[in-house]
Amino acid sequence: MTPNLELRDVRKSYGDFVAVDSVSFAVPPGSVFGLLGQNGAGKTTSLRMIMDILAPDRGEVHFFGRPRRREDLRKVGYLPEERGLYRKMSVTDHLLFFAELHGLERSQALPKIAEWLARVELSQWGKAKVEALSKGMEQKIQLVGTILHDPEILILDEPFSGLDPIAQGLFKELITDFRGRGRTILFSTHILEQA
Repeated sequence: MTPNLELRDVRKSYGDFVAVDSVSFAVPPGSVFGLLGQNGAGKTTSLRMIMDILAPDRGEVHFFGRPRRREDLRKVGYLPEERGLYRKMSVTDHLLFFAELHGLERSQALPKIAEWLARVELSQWGKAKVEALSKGMEQKIQLVGTILHDPEILILDEPFSGLDPIAQGLFKELITDFRGRGRTILFSTHILEQA
């Protein structure tokens, strides 16, 4: 079976400091794959190389059995560790902006936004400014923005960080749902129980 995502002998250094040294792994379609390691182990750097935010010093990143192409990233939902929202935008406008970045037309995106807001129990917050949300609500909005375009691969950097138990349960439910639909999930964590 051809992996949906593969790293081949990937290395990244910053001067004399080697952040990622000869990492190779393959993630088959429909699987949940966890990168487990202590803080500073190179997990985020690896994910940033996958997403073409950082260029590896050596090695290759493959999507769908071939070297990564820029258009492959449209099939990926990426939730970075350092998250940020546009605080002065309304929740719906924020999600619409991200949907359009992933190629969805407004007419396609708005019903999906309404559906997802209902699923994460935030329907009544669609017109509210992001700055009015609690931290947990913001994290739900960030996850919705990551999955709104129904990506084939979901990449989550420390997705459970700072979440309360209810939100953690929701994130786990959504990950299970994505896997059940044959999607591939890659996430990083430093907590063994989460992996």
